[in-house]
Amino acid sequence: MRRRRLAPLLTVSVTAALALALATGAAEAGAAPAAAPVSAAPSSATADALDRYVAQKPAWRRCQADLPAEYQCATIKVPLDYRAPQGKRITMAISRIKSTAPDKRHGVLFFNPGGPGLPGLDMPLYMKDTLPEAARQTYDLIGFDPRGVGRSSPVTCDLEPEEENWLRPYKEATFDKDVAWARDVARKCRAASGDTLRHITTRNTARDMDLLRAVLGEKKISYFGYSYGTYLGSVYTQLFPARADRVVLDSAVDPARAWRGMIQWWAEGAEPAFERWTEWAAARSAEYGLGDTPKKVDRTFWGLVRQADEKPIEIDGQAYTGDDVRSMMRGAVFSVKSGTELVVELKKAAAGEPASAKKFPAAETVPASFWTVVCNDNSAAWSRDPESYRRDAIADKGRYPLFGDFASSVKPCAFWDRSAEPATVVNNKVGSLVVQNEWDSQTPLSSGQALHTDLKGSKMLTVLGGEGHGVYPSGNACTDGKVTDYLTTGKLPAKDVTCKATVGSNADARENRKRDVLPGAPLPQRSPDRF
Repeated sequence: MRRRRLAPLLTVSVTAALALALATGAAEAGAAPAAAPVSAAPSSATADALDRYVAQKPAWRRCQADLPAEYQCATIKVPLDYRAPQGKRITMAISRIKSTAPDKRHGVLFFNPGGPGLPGLDMPLYMKDTLPEAARQTYDLIGFDPRGVGRSSPVTCDLEPEEENWLRPYKEATFDKDVAWARDVARKCRAASGDTLRHITTRNTARDMDLLRAVLGEKKISYFGYSYGTYLGSVYTQLFPARADRVVLDSAVDPARAWRGMIQWWAEGAEPAFERWTEWAAARSAEYGLGDTPKKVDRTFWGLVRQADEKPIEIDGQAYTGDDVRSMMRGAVFSVKSGTELVVELKKAAAGEPASAKKFPAAETVPASFWTVVCNDNSAAWSRDPESYRRDAIADKGRYPLFGDFASSVKPCAFWDRSAEPATVVNNKVGSLVVQNEWDSQTPLSSGQALHTDLKGSKMLTVLGGEGHGVYPSGNACTDGKVTDYLTTGKLPAKDVTCKATVGSNADARENRKRDVLPGAPLPQRSPDRF
């Protein structure tokens, strides 16, 4: 009965909310007003089309025979283009695990694991054993594959394996080839995915989330996003501020730097992390033998880079160039112990001694769905002049020697079509909790602080000394307790909170990095070169 009584109200509200979110500049104007202005009202045809989407009834079923029966999957249809909802429809794959105590149920908790381009359909299955029982009672856990990803009308670029290798150091001799690679990737993506490509954006995924909210018969959604998922969550709060309930943004993206600036921040953030690492390794010179002062540790590392440039260092049958060493160290250095272990093994191999690459990160490739979002969200951030990337790469290698040229050199977005909409300016008062490790290799502390500033109603939980990408859960009673309290009560801390990392939580982050999973859960995490 409750669902039937709410359905007409929800249909009207989702139509008005989507119409407002589609209006030019709606996201950039700050928090949305309570009702859509007359100029943003949808046509009758658009309203009727959106109403039909809201009226869908998901056919829930057991996801897989070998998975728990409580883990249910379904699909719904969403507009490819919300400005023309009468047109082409695409599939959104969704999942759920219901509250363990319906009488204590507060609502739904949506998840996103990061990316862009990571599937999220399995998030309820992974999180059910991670969340405390109080949270399991509070929410139906909701997962979904974002549009263009996994089972949600996936896009493809039909790339060869070598073309998926996207972080390329600047070299004068190879720059023209890198430009040709970037141009070819953009061309192949357009050819393989056609008109669908331009509609795979964070803004449209946020709209899909709100449509799913209405289909589920919910007035609001709570949300937990990791990494890229923090950007998706902040965009949702901007487009649909009245629909956001309890929002946790873990390891946060600065919306103003999406996306070229976020990639460049990897290089900027690596320099203070590298300096911290030299100090840590120097203080343990007797154990690791890399030098008894930070300056000597620095010389040891760059000596290995020069040696590998002249002749690659071989370990376990793999040859590592100086560029390979710099690229691997960029992520590893945010964990002082992981960075030290990497350099120790390289030093052994360079001296002709037995060494192991078991702890080295794998080479990074990205799926088509990564490029669709990174390029589509904000084409204005990407220059159309290849020579500007050459200049930036040279300058940034000087400023940020470890990774500057990787981050700033040419990418396929230089040859992408213009964005269908402007980038989202996040500036609202929606209540949320921003959670951030001090030493995060993918989204540096300053990135989380920037999002906290943009979200005027947010509070920030900072883990001093915290290493790793992804905070919750970590086994740290302070951080886990603060997040769980917010999820279960809806009460934000009265002021920003600082927790201290523990030996155990940082050790767990190192293990998760090696296993490529989120802290405390078997969930596949972003690789060392992803959000």
